[in-house]
Amino acid sequence: MSTSQSAFWPALCEVSYPGFCIAMRPMAQYYTTMNLKSRFAPSPTGYLHLGNARTALFAWLAARGAGGTFILRLEDTDQQRSPEIYERALLEDLRWFGIDWDEGPDRGGDHGPYRQMERLAVYGRYYAHLQSSGQAYACYCSADDLAAERAVQRSAGKAPRYGGRCRHLDAAARAEREAAGLLPTLRFRVPDQGTLTVPDLVWGERHYALADLGDFVIRRSDGSPAFFFANAVDDALMEVNLVLRGEDHLTNTPRQILILQALGLPVPAYGHLPLLLGADGQPLSKRYGAASLRDLRKDGYLAAALRNYLARLGHHYSATGFLDSRALAQGFALNQISRAPSHFDMVQLQHWQHEAVQSLDDAAVWNWLAPLLRGKVPMGLEMPFVAAVRANILLPGDALDWAERCFGAPALAADAVEAITGVSPEFWSVAQATLQASGGDYRRWTKALQQASGRRGKALFMPLRAALTGLTHGPELAALLPLIGEERALARLHAAARRPSTPIETTL
Repeated sequence: MSTSQSAFWPALCEVSYPGFCIAMRPMAQYYTTMNLKSRFAPSPTGYLHLGNARTALFAWLAARGAGGTFILRLEDTDQQRSPEIYERALLEDLRWFGIDWDEGPDRGGDHGPYRQMERLAVYGRYYAHLQSSGQAYACYCSADDLAAERAVQRSAGKAPRYGGRCRHLDAAARAEREAAGLLPTLRFRVPDQGTLTVPDLVWGERHYALADLGDFVIRRSDGSPAFFFANAVDDALMEVNLVLRGEDHLTNTPRQILILQALGLPVPAYGHLPLLLGADGQPLSKRYGAASLRDLRKDGYLAAALRNYLARLGHHYSATGFLDSRALAQGFALNQISRAPSHFDMVQLQHWQHEAVQSLDDAAVWNWLAPLLRGKVPMGLEMPFVAAVRANILLPGDALDWAERCFGAPALAADAVEAITGVSPEFWSVAQATLQASGGDYRRWTKALQQASGRRGKALFMPLRAALTGLTHGPELAALLPLIGEERALARLHAAARRPSTPIETTL
């Protein structure tokens, strides 16, 4: 482990209250550099949004940077919201994103199974232990009972917490309720006094008054495990020793530590990442644009662009340029994670998209574009086309537009109309004649046209660009002219000499 990372592992996690104190070993004793083990444990209830993608990336970078192990685990206990389509999409999107895993639902491992619904028997054994030791009890309170209790607490200015109504039910009272058909939840018994001190890799030491937590549900009335319980037990049994997750889990952590301590299971080091926000400061969601990996992938963004951007949202790299996955992992350090919330910015993503495109060779760029451009670019011209336009494209749709401007029938943009307007018909006639005389050689053509027309610089090249491409900006004309070809170029010059305020119309 690097010095910068080892200094941030919690020294001690302690819970104390009158007559009782548990202190765990320093977390750094649990692993060395080579046995750091992190995980990503999503609920497959929808497509992977960018906040979760960043969490997965940070956990993966931490593991890969330390030569450790990375686990993928599916928390699928919400069966109504976890259709198989989302599990398949999750695995597919993570692979596309460039994240791999050493253990997971599709490849197994020594600590499986890796779907929570396949681990119910495991949870059952630990539930039984907590009940037999008096650290958990059956609760028969209805949803209406609990809602009424919370309303009373709020009206009194108190934070809502379970009051312990079922804590001291005797066997007869429990039997009476079960005879009435009430299905109980299972609640963890939290001590009434004391403070839990929790070190956090991002936020530092945090203190939780146990009296504020209240007894919480660890098994639902239908028998399915609650998040607090299954998530914590799985981390311990799978030997996860580093948990990086969103700051929305900060209030879950003390509850999970209490569970693990009660069961005598190891507690991982926790680091809670500040949330990823939209431009208005609200948590990023669909209404703020493309908010899932699948959306951005469909739009044509490269995985490498997203990795470079998301890795820097809430984490500082000393290197400022584009990094491959290995360099991202090597440069990742836990003490470089910021506490400030990060704001997703499409302009910044587009910057990294540009960098990612430029990092590819021409063949790789064509492979990226081919699904959209196949049949739009003549065979044999694929590589010259890529070489000509690659600096001017961010997404495949941009390349499709340039394919149309090179090989199709492009319309004039408004500024192109303005660039052509006022240029004399004689200029266009000379332009056509010198193009034919040069045999399509761009440098010979423009030199001859300059001498013949007396135009130079912008006055020469802007009208030509507007006439040939329909735009006043773009790739070098010297690279585009061989793609457009002499015949199409002559037709476009001829059209410019006619009514320049109308679109270029040519079937060539």
